[in-house]
Amino acid sequence: MATVIRLARYGAKKRPYYHVVVTDSRNARNSGAILETVGKYNPMLAKDDEKRVVLDIEKIKSWMGKGAKPSDRVYKFLVNAGLVAAKPIPTQTKKNQPSEKTQMKAKDKAEKLAKIAEEKAAAEAAAKAAAEAPAEEPVAETETPAEEASTEAVAE
Repeated sequence: MATVIRLARYGAKKRPYYHVVVTDSRNARNSGAILETVGKYNPMLAKDDEKRVVLDIEKIKSWMGKGAKPSDRVYKFLVNAGLVAAKPIPTQTKKNQPSEKTQMKAKDKAEKLAKIAEEKAAAEAAAKAAAEAPAEEPVAETETPAEEASTEAVAE
């Protein structure tokens, strides 16, 4: 007999309420053959509400000591309660990864966005430099030495 700790759905239509129960893995979700109720879960409450998940820690420890395995959702509750360590996130297998074509599209899109960001940063830097640079004073027109000589020769 494989014992599991999982959720059993109760509550009304569109108003779910769950009991955290210990049962045989071969039983249906809401079959009457539960061994013990070890907690409650009300998803309708706010995530920070302490009454959203209520667990009987001692009973859960006892059942896990006897070999009961928690379901994925119950495991997350136990991690949040500090009873078990979090599972490492598995890496994607090649079968689960996006296709090569999709990966290429994502890479191209990222490159385009990076190029646009570079151009925008360069334009902002140029605008900032132009705003900080002192205004150039107009250069007074002066006669070149050759022009001065020609004007003197005409004057004589």
